[in-house]
This record gives sequence, structure tokens and C-alpha cells, in this order.
Amino acid sequence: MINLKQMKLGGHTIGDGYPCFIIAEAGSNHNGDINQAKKLVDIAVEAKANAVKFQTFTGDKLFSKKHPANEIVKKFEFKLEWHKEIKKYCDEKGIIFMTTPFQKDVVDLLEELDIAAYKVASGDMDYYPLLDYISKTGKPVVLATGMAYIDEVKEAVNRITNGKTKEIAILHCISNYPPKTEDINLKSILTLKEEFDFPVGLSDHSMGITIPVAAVAMGANIIEKHFTISRELEGMDHFYALEPNELKQMITEIRKLEKAMGTGIKCPVQREFPERHYARRGIIAACNLKAGQVIKEEHLDYVRPVNGIESKYYKEVIGRKVNKDIKQDDPVRWEDLA
Repeated sequence: MINLKQMKLGGHTIGDGYPCFIIAEAGSNHNGDINQAKKLVDIAVEAKANAVKFQTFTGDKLFSKKHPANEIVKKFEFKLEWHKEIKKYCDEKGIIFMTTPFQKDVVDLLEELDIAAYKVASGDMDYYPLLDYISKTGKPVVLATGMAYIDEVKEAVNRITNGKTKEIAILHCISNYPPKTEDINLKSILTLKEEFDFPVGLSDHSMGITIPVAAVAMGANIIEKHFTISRELEGMDHFYALEPNELKQMITEIRKLEKAMGTGIKCPVQREFPERHYARRGIIAACNLKAGQVIKEEHLDYVRPVNGIESKYYKEVIGRKVNKDIKQDDPVRWEDLA
């Protein structure tokens, strides 16, 4: 039975209680050069990302033929003939190959390659002909939700899961490049986790690594982050993307954060027990006490470490008689009390 709160992707389980799945988004930062695309794969592998993702479109099917962007984006196409070679290269390097299909014929190509999962871009979440076509494959879907109202997200999720696809992850996203900090609205991750029984994550376009790391602290199960060889390169997505050392740092910080998140059970850890002895206070005699003397509050003092009765029991000690002489500064122990 499929656990809707989890998703399987290329041998990884995505969901609460599992490591955050990290997609290194190469996008169109290959600049139309397959060797540069391979270099991006190498960077993602070196950074220990779980997957590296590109975007597959052709200008004449993405924009109107009369739109000037049609010619501009042609320079950044991930060529159809590259897919087999790049997927093989990813397989050899031990990283999951992903790409966002922007048209149905790309889905056909990806099915031939037996791709692990499909990514749906924010702009296509209401492109139902594509959603229906992808859902027929039965493969898991990662859905970005930039520019969307919650009802639109529900409609897209229902559309996808009404087909053969039953595993889906939902990514909060702000479709600005880069977004203003005050627009990022990370609390939407919590909203999506409350609304849907599916893994939730963040497709992030912000500068730096603060936002994705914070998203993981808030429960994000997936992080998708653009990266590049250099922000100095010309192209659509380089200027806000992470450079190689930054991508590696982001993943390192996320993995460190995951360790720090712990179990949520409030109790001392094993390495704190010596500190409990040295940092907490015990009861000592503030003056010399004679056998048979009744202890008053002024007879007691409280110092580190605990060598007798813990300070929290002071009320149980006051009013008791001592059964032996206790010197000033010596600890008071239960066996010393009548």
C-alpha cells in the first residue's frame, strides 16, 4: 500500500522522518553546451545532491512563434539528443537524472529512458493536457506551485492523482528571480503540510543558502535549488544561482541541521550526564551542625557539584534533625537526617 505522506524516488524515500531530498537544479545553465551540462552533473555529485535536474523545452513549443522569447530560449535548449547520454552519465556518477518536461513529446522520450520521476514547473500546473499526459505514466510527480492560490494547488494535485500517478510531492515556490525576502512566505510550507497528505518541499530562487536551510528546519522534505558554474556566465538563471562551493555548503548545512533536529523527546543526552553532576547544585551545611539539631533555612547553602542531596529537595530537608555532626561546607546527605 502506498503511504501518501511518503514518496519513492530513485531508491530514496521522501517524507517526514527521512533525509531531505535535494535536487540540484541545473536548469538551462548548460548554455546549450553538453560538456557544460556534464560539468554541472559533476558539481552536483561533488556537492552530494540526490538528483540533478535540467529543463527540456523547445522554443517554438514553449512560446508563440511570434513572441521574441521564442528565439532567445533556443540558445538554452537541453537538446533532445542529449538526454540518453546525460542520463547515462548521471547513472555512472551515481546521481539521479531529472528534467522538467515542458511538452508531451518530451514525456515520451523520458519514458523511453525510464526516468525516475517527473517535475512539473509552476507555470504548467494548470496546463492540464500535460498533467494528464504525465499522470498516465504512473510515475511520481514533483509539483512546483509558484504563483498559485491554494485552491489551484488542490486542483492540480487532484488532476494528477486522478490518473495512474499516486505519489506526488508539492513544492512551495515564489516565481521571482530572485524573490524579495519578505515575499518568500516560508510558513506556506506548514500550510501545505496541513492541507495535503503528501511530502512538501521548497523550490527556492532566493540568493544564498539561508532560506533553504530554514525551510528544512520547518519540515521541508525536498529542496530544489538552482546552481551554476559561475554567476558571471551569461544566461537566464546564472545570476541568482549558487556557485559550486555554495551548493556544497548548503547541502552540508542541511545535513548538519537534520542531525541537530533530533527526536523531539526532551531528555538529557548521554554526553550531558557528567554535566548534570557538575553544573547542578547540592545542599551543604552553611555552618557547623550538631547531632540532634533541627535544620533551619539559614543552615543550608547550595553549591556545585551535587555531592549530597540535590538543591531541589531543600524544603524536605528544612525542619529535619541531623543524626550526626556535620561540618561547615560538607554535603548534607539523606542518611544524615533523622
